[in-house]
Amino acid sequence: MIDLHTHSTASDGTDEPAELIEAASRAGLTALAVTDHDTFAGSDAARPLAAALNLRFMPALELSTRILEQSDPAARNAHLLAYFPSGPTPEFREWLESLRTRRRARNRRLAERLQALGLEVTLEEAEAHGRNITGRPHFARVLRDKGYVRDWEEAFSRYLGERGAAYVEREDPTAAEGLGRVRAAGGVASLAHLCRMGKFDEPGQEELLLRSLVDAGLGAIEIWHSDHEARHVARYNEYARQFCLVRTGGSDYHGANKREVQLGCGRLGPLPIPLSVFDDLCEAAVHSEG
Repeated sequence: MIDLHTHSTASDGTDEPAELIEAASRAGLTALAVTDHDTFAGSDAARPLAAALNLRFMPALELSTRILEQSDPAARNAHLLAYFPSGPTPEFREWLESLRTRRRARNRRLAERLQALGLEVTLEEAEAHGRNITGRPHFARVLRDKGYVRDWEEAFSRYLGERGAAYVEREDPTAAEGLGRVRAAGGVASLAHLCRMGKFDEPGQEELLLRSLVDAGLGAIEIWHSDHEARHVARYNEYARQFCLVRTGGSDYHGANKREVQLGCGRLGPLPIPLSVFDDLCEAAVHSEG
């Protein structure tokens, strides 16, 4: 059993990297990737700990990008799971650091919108939870702790989600830029949870969207995920065959922030991700570098 989509306290998870590695070992995982949002902090901390436990490990992160041609905000946000079997280059790390300023400006505007709605939430309060990277989940925690919402889901549906009253779109890099940066750094980019992009009921439009990303350098697609039902898995396997994409998968584990999701398991049970997926990513990265 392997899990190539997990989050630690370096972004919006609740497990420290060391706790995540220990939990993966207890769960019987044979391979893992820590894919924190827009940072390698969790992956860097976890890598030597995984080696000590003979757990195969893939340096990775989840990169936030935008598809500007899409009018629907849900379809405009493309999350790329970027895998680097040999580790990311210094140039890629420097580029990531340049994105942090944009993120903080967006977070400030988000706090201002919440305050305009009569909600006493500050950027500093969210950053106290965010540590290395602060995002909407940390604002959700502040909203919950102050009693403005019952839980994470209500915070996003009412205020923070793409259709929420306080939503502020981030100035993320375009998907094409992100794909180009990952490929140039020797990595393989996989499109995460395609079902969240709101086009599953429009298979023709979904295929066109995926084709545009493949043309821009997409090398893989996330087949198995906690949100994916059997119908999603079947279609995404077909896309992988059609576009010659590497298959990836993972739980999207966030610890206590998503209690219904466990390492190696989705909401519907264990995720049948073969170990060969790990090897396929390594081979694809070699071809990418070549």
